[in-house]
Amino acid sequence: MTKAHTKKHPAPPGPLWMQHWLMRLCEVDSTSDREDAMLPLLRQLMAEMGADVFEQPVAEGRTNVLALWGRPRVLFSTHLDTVPPFIPPRKQGNAIFGRGTCDAKGQIMAQLEAIRQMLSEGITGFAWLGVVGEETDSAGATAALGLSDRVRDCRALINGEPTELKLASGQRGVLHLRMRCQGRSAHSGSPDLGVDANWMLIDWLQRMRGLPGLEDPDLGPEVWNLGRIEGGEAINTIPALAEAHVLARTLPHSIFELQARDLQPEGGEVVRLLAEPADRYPSIPGFLQASMPFGSDAPQLRELIPDRTVVLAGPGSIAVAHTEHEHITLPDLALGVALNKRLAIYFLKD
Repeated sequence: MTKAHTKKHPAPPGPLWMQHWLMRLCEVDSTSDREDAMLPLLRQLMAEMGADVFEQPVAEGRTNVLALWGRPRVLFSTHLDTVPPFIPPRKQGNAIFGRGTCDAKGQIMAQLEAIRQMLSEGITGFAWLGVVGEETDSAGATAALGLSDRVRDCRALINGEPTELKLASGQRGVLHLRMRCQGRSAHSGSPDLGVDANWMLIDWLQRMRGLPGLEDPDLGPEVWNLGRIEGGEAINTIPALAEAHVLARTLPHSIFELQARDLQPEGGEVVRLLAEPADRYPSIPGFLQASMPFGSDAPQLRELIPDRTVVLAGPGSIAVAHTEHEHITLPDLALGVALNKRLAIYFLKD
C-alpha cells in the first residue's frame, strides 16, 4: 500500500471540468488487465481535488485507488477497467461516445463532481474507491476488503454503474456451467458405428430451452445464455466430444444447475466453473428503484461497510454499455451528479 502525496488546488467550474476529465480518461485504453494505464491521470485528478490518495497493488499493472477527504462517512466506488475493444472518445452533439463513457468512466466523473461540489459547499467526509477487474475476475473488489480500516466509519457504499438513474433493487447471481458430452467416433460413412456427441449436446440444450423460467419481483427473470459451443474435429468424422459454456443469471433458490444435471444424457457431464449468489439492495425513501439485468462488484464491496448498506446507481444505460455505440449524454451525466449528491446527503444526515 502506498500513499500518493497530493497538492491541494481549487477545482474549476463543474460541467466543463467534468467533460474535460471524462474525455481524458476515455482516451486511455484501460481494458481489463491494463488498468494502470490510467494511474497518471487519476493521480493528477485527485491532486486537483486535494485528496489523500492510497494505491493498493492487486497484480502487475493493476492497482486499486482509494481517495479520502477527511474522515469518510460515505464511500463512492466504481471500476477502472473496461471491456475490449478500446474505442477512443468523441463528442457528438450533447453526448460523448467511446469505450467507458458510461461503464464506468462516466461513473467516475459523476461521483467525483458530486464530491467536488459538496466539498465546495463545506460538506466533508467522503471516500472514493476505484477497483480493477470488475469486468473479468473482480480481483480488485476482493483485494479492496483489505482497505476496511480506512473506511470503517462509513455509513453507506454508493457503487456506480449505468442504471438510468434508478437504484438497483438488487442483482441476480451468476452461474457458469460447462456442459460436456462424450460420444464415440466413427467414419462419417458409417454413422451407426459411432455416437455423435454434437447431437447429444444439441438435444440436451434444446431440452434446457424448454424449461419454464423463474421470476422475482425485485430481481426480474432468471435467464441463461449459450455463450460458446464446440465439438468435432473433422467434417467426415462422427464427433466423440462436444461441449458448451452457458452463463445463467440466477435468482435466489435457483434450480438451474440441478435441472441441467437432471436432463443430462448418458455420457453427459456438468462442471460448475463459477457461482455467485444473488443479492438484494435496500430501498430508500424518495428514490426510484428498479431491477437491473447485470452484475457488479457491489455484493463484495458492501462488506466494507459495517452494516453492509449499499446503493447501486448511476447515469447512463446498460443497453449501450459494452457496445460499439457506448455513450453518455451530458444532461444525463449532470443528473448523475445530482443523484450522487442526494444519496450522499441522505446518508450523512444524523
